[in-house]
Amino acid sequence: MYIMTKRRIKIIINEAIGEVSAIFNKAKNSTKLVIIGHGAGAGMDHPFMEALAQAFYNKNISTLRYQFPYMEKGKRAPDRPPKCHATIRSVIAKTIELAPDHKIYLSGN
Repeated sequence: MYIMTKRRIKIIINEAIGEVSAIFNKAKNSTKLVIIGHGAGAGMDHPFMEALAQAFYNKNISTLRYQFPYMEKGKRAPDRPPKCHATIRSVIAKTIELAPDHKIYLSGN
């Protein structure tokens, strides 16, 4: 097993929503990156999300995990679709900026 280097970043969604936290794990010499969105019950730091990112890293696949705004603010109720969609679009744009040479896959928990 390889030890991931975690790069914590902030991703600006828009003026109304603000920003969310993310963790970018760039595997050495990777050409693929998986964006991982959390489920309704736990955020990006949940042990399952950490283990999933580590499993991809061990296969030389980079990852970007991110929070949805409601989780970022400590709320229990998930965001409405327009806010979720805006978040996902911004996360994809930031991922392309961070890893323009990678093939990008979008996933959720």
